[in-house]
Amino acid sequence: MTITIYHNPDCGTSRNTLAMIRQSGEVPEVIEYLKTPPSRERLVELIAAMGITPRHLLREKGTPYAELGLGDTKWSDDELIDFMMAHPILINRPIVVTPLGTKLCRPSEAVLDILPNPDIGPFTKDDGEVVIDANGRRVR
Repeated sequence: MTITIYHNPDCGTSRNTLAMIRQSGEVPEVIEYLKTPPSRERLVELIAAMGITPRHLLREKGTPYAELGLGDTKWSDDELIDFMMAHPILINRPIVVTPLGTKLCRPSEAVLDILPNPDIGPFTKDDGEVVIDANGRRVR
């Protein structure tokens, strides 16, 4: 079974998502998308698989989003994808692909909805937030 994560190791949400995947017993394919961005065709496929628009995949914080005026509704979906291809940091993360679906995993525990084995046991995020308690119950 193949699980793929489009990952940014500098992002806490991405690190937590990767840790949950590994704690589920999977060894995912990790694509550091800032070093190896998806092709335009692959990005379009991911957006379609997630059932979202390109605008919903845009990341604002820590990106040239404001500088490029991407909040303006004048930009078409194709143009927004062009911006993401030119500036991969605009692609929000992490995106996870499993046999059960494709999802932008924000918050990180959203990955549990598409993991083949979501019973990962207790899990606490990097920042100390408990996601799954010692009794195996989701806290949020």
